[in-house]
Order: sequence, then structure tokens, then C-alpha cells
Amino acid sequence: MDLRKLKTLIDLVAESDIAELEVTEGESKVRIVKSSGIPQNQVLMMPPAGVQQYSAPAAAPQVAAPAAAPAAAAPAAETGHVVKSPMVGTFYRSSAPGAPAFVEVGATVKEGDTLCIIEAMKLLNEIDADISGTVTKILVENGQPVEFGQPLFVIG
Repeated sequence: MDLRKLKTLIDLVAESDIAELEVTEGESKVRIVKSSGIPQNQVLMMPPAGVQQYSAPAAAPQVAAPAAAPAAAAPAAETGHVVKSPMVGTFYRSSAPGAPAFVEVGATVKEGDTLCIIEAMKLLNEIDADISGTVTKILVENGQPVEFGQPLFVIG
């Protein structure tokens, strides 16, 4: 099953009232479970059954939004273009531990420059700038899990 199909299934579960979805395609079996508390992006591989379990982003971000309103208001007040995560995964600022970060606050980037890497399903995906400008804010810490659509950078 390809990554786009998985992402679509995760989005469908997240946007619906379904708590759990299990899909079998050939020998592949995927189980998507919507968490009821704080969303945790976990990928569990169970070798004997070949089952992968994904916690889809639940309604919890909407519930947590009022408590995090002051923190959420700061990025909204930022002027500039917000670069969002195109996938669920782990955010890395550099290509390897100990290597310099791709960008720092104040760095000038051109469209197509690599901003970070998001690791998803053991694949390292380079995230590129979609506009040219100056990085005014980095919104995610190195090694932190990110969700689809989560703001990563502000480019002014």
C-alpha cells in the first residue's frame, strides 16, 4: 500500500466519527485507530501478523486549541508564509546527527531549498521551501513528531 493511500485513509478516519479502520490489501494489512486523548503518532509493526497501527489525528487538537490559544495566536500574528508539514512523521533540522541545520532563523532561502527532513515509515523526505524569502521563525524542535498540516516554518 503506497504512502498516498495511507495518508488518505488517515485523513478520512480523522475527519469522520469512525474510531477504528482496518484494511487488507493482498498480504498487507493496515489498522488505523483514532486516539481519544492527546494525539500520538505511533507506528507499531507486529512481525507475525504484519499489522501496522497508526494513531490518526483525532478531534483532540480542537479540544486542546482553547488551552493553547495564546501559543497559537503567536504564529497567526507572524507576517509571512507558513510552511506546513505535508505528512505525519518525525521532524529533523539536519541531514544527520551533529550535522549543521539546513536553515536557521534569519537565513535567506530560495524556492526549492531544503528546509528540513521528515522521517515517515523509515523514509527520509526532504521538505523544500515553496517560496523565496527569509526564515523568520522555526516552529518545531528537532526530533519532534509532526502531524499533517502542522506549521513548521514562517518565511517572510
